[in-house]
Amino acid sequence: MTSALPTRAESGAPWIEALASLAQHRVLTTAQVHAMHLPGRRVRQAQRLMAELGGEGLVDRAVGLGAQRVWFATARGIEAVRSAGALEGEPPLLDRRSAAGRLMAHTLAVNDVGIAFMVAARERGEEFGALSWRHEVAHPLSAPARRRRRRWKAADAVLTYLRSEGSETVVEQRFLELDRATRPAEGLARELALYGRLRRAEGPGGRPLWRDRFPAFPSVLCVLAGSRADLLRRRRDAVSAFLRADPEIGSSAQPPIRIGLLEDLCASGPFAPVFEEAREPGREIDWLGREG
Repeated sequence: MTSALPTRAESGAPWIEALASLAQHRVLTTAQVHAMHLPGRRVRQAQRLMAELGGEGLVDRAVGLGAQRVWFATARGIEAVRSAGALEGEPPLLDRRSAAGRLMAHTLAVNDVGIAFMVAARERGEEFGALSWRHEVAHPLSAPARRRRRRWKAADAVLTYLRSEGSETVVEQRFLELDRATRPAEGLARELALYGRLRRAEGPGGRPLWRDRFPAFPSVLCVLAGSRADLLRRRRDAVSAFLRADPEIGSSAQPPIRIGLLEDLCASGPFAPVFEEAREPGREIDWLGREG
């Protein structure tokens, strides 16, 4: 089945890019589509674009808790993106119920992180686009074994940012852990500590398993959302304390873990000192570990 292209071009908008974003990032609000694909234009143009795609049956809209409205790509929309060669992998196929499900707020928050990096890249003339983060990327914590079930660690997202350093381009990759304060701080600390285990995981011949996907092991960005800023800062401090109490956190095998608030990240951007290193509480740094 081949989907028809939008019959109207009134929005003057990059419809295939917006549709690819919806396919890859599961759900987006109109405001997020606007920030990603129509910066500098009126929000009305993003509204018109989504109405056009909805009229062609390429996207649909769902309403979640708090009357939050989100868009998602339909089966026809995913096929259109695939036919245009703008899609890698197999995105999940959503309906209105699943799009507005319990993970909607979490997914939107992950996408807000990606948008904060997009905005920063535009300002700096660097590369981080609408498809530069991937959701729910699972990594093995052990080599395959016949009698033992293989364990995995799934990052909420993996970010790939290309930044300029003099005349060179540096590829920066990060694991993203997005926390909405739905579990105890100790549980979040245990989840973050798994990245150390991932870094130590080896396959046959002692080759690190992560080298099958990354040229260098990504450090970890933990972004907190879902509550008041003062409570989230207290949560950040508690998580850091639990991590420092872990006997493995100070080892060379443990990657840097930087914790910050989504509110601060969206307001100031990732190159502002909106993170703290879990090993060094009180030291304010940007996502690269540099002091502001």
